[in-house]
Amino acid sequence: MTEEIKFKLSSEDSSILSKVFGPVNANINQIQDSLGIKVKSRGNSFSLVGKTEAIKAGKEVIETLHLKAEKSELITPGEVHLFIRKAQSTSDKVDSGNLLKPKEKDIFAKSLQIKTPKLVISPRNDSQEKFLKEILKNDLTFGIGPAGTGKTFLAVAVAVSELMLNKVQKIILARPAVEAGEHLGFLPGDLSQKVDPYLKPLYDALYEMIGPERVNKLLERGIIELAPLAYMRGRTLNNSYIILDEAQNCTKSQMKMFLTRIGFGSSAIVTGDITQTDLPKGSKSGLLDAIEVLEGEKNISFTRFESKDVVRHGLVQRIIEAYDSHEKE
Repeated sequence: MTEEIKFKLSSEDSSILSKVFGPVNANINQIQDSLGIKVKSRGNSFSLVGKTEAIKAGKEVIETLHLKAEKSELITPGEVHLFIRKAQSTSDKVDSGNLLKPKEKDIFAKSLQIKTPKLVISPRNDSQEKFLKEILKNDLTFGIGPAGTGKTFLAVAVAVSELMLNKVQKIILARPAVEAGEHLGFLPGDLSQKVDPYLKPLYDALYEMIGPERVNKLLERGIIELAPLAYMRGRTLNNSYIILDEAQNCTKSQMKMFLTRIGFGSSAIVTGDITQTDLPKGSKSGLLDAIEVLEGEKNISFTRFESKDVVRHGLVQRIIEAYDSHEKE
């Protein structure tokens, strides 16, 4: 059923309102397209027309953008997308006709922050916040869900933060060298050149948090180690943060081998998406097997991300949902 709500923002400052609207009304257009509503405005007065829950969410997003605009020079399309997703997830908790104004402290002042040399990282949704809390609380944490939810980035952030605080002596970042049916032997170059492309996402995260020059020095000193999973066999890793990325491409035996590398003073984080396994047909993912075997064990946590938790371009979320829907059909 189509309804209409009208409201006013507290500020009449044109510079603040222009940030709310975005360049050429880009923010308002994004809200309309994402929520399927019609937004009309005159100065700081708004009229929203659409389905009840959608216009509730639209009002919350516009009010959130207003709070952001009062504190920031720039509102990015990515931030608008995140505010829309947050509003959609909470709109059913808000009574019609008594819409709650978003609390500034909830949106812009998360108590949980991960500090790295170049970035201060805060969770961007409830799933990310839960994941960070579980990492800090448990010896072994699994982050499971689709691409773009920030699993790997957050895992690396915690590891870097703990290293800088001298809580661990080393970071080990590992990935199975299996991608889309390719095999290392068919790639040109020496072993390092063959392995590096598989580890590029981990390098990117480290460069963003520490800077390329410092990362390279830590790599040279062995304080940060990036390696294919196969190189971990036979080792015991003490006083380290150990991250296994793209774990859906591990076999059962590889996953067991990785998990049994954890030594004294170490914590491990495993991330992956069980819907994107590149293992040979008929092979069971070690990540899926670990979920079945270990869920419920003490000091082991599982955080599951969904398509609504995607923090990349809004199109990525729709692509994931479209694939999920098609596979169910």
